[in-house]
Amino acid sequence: MNFTAIDAWWWPYLFILIAGWFATDIWRYAGVLLGRKLDETSAAFMLVRSIATALVAAVIARLVIFPSGALAETALLLRLGAAIVGFAAFLLAGQKMAVGISVGLAILVTGMLLGF
Repeated sequence: MNFTAIDAWWWPYLFILIAGWFATDIWRYAGVLLGRKLDETSAAFMLVRSIATALVAAVIARLVIFPSGALAETALLLRLGAAIVGFAAFLLAGQKMAVGISVGLAILVTGMLLGF
């Protein structure tokens, strides 16, 4: 069965839902089952945590430096400024993610509305 197997308006949505769930949840469950035996201070756990953090940082950097869509129409300086000020707000608020995201987003939206 593939994406074009059924010619109904709802089929692409169902296919994406099932394929997206299957592709990600199996690895989540495997991680939970296999991760129970890992010591949080072990070298293996620290390596996995470092790689995951690096991947998230790389995705964020790519979105800021090489954006697509409406974000690509904004200035690089605005995107970098919003990210830096959002990160500073995150640190100043005691590492509260919602604060960092909200501040960075507010700066980005304000800059977009002002035409930067």
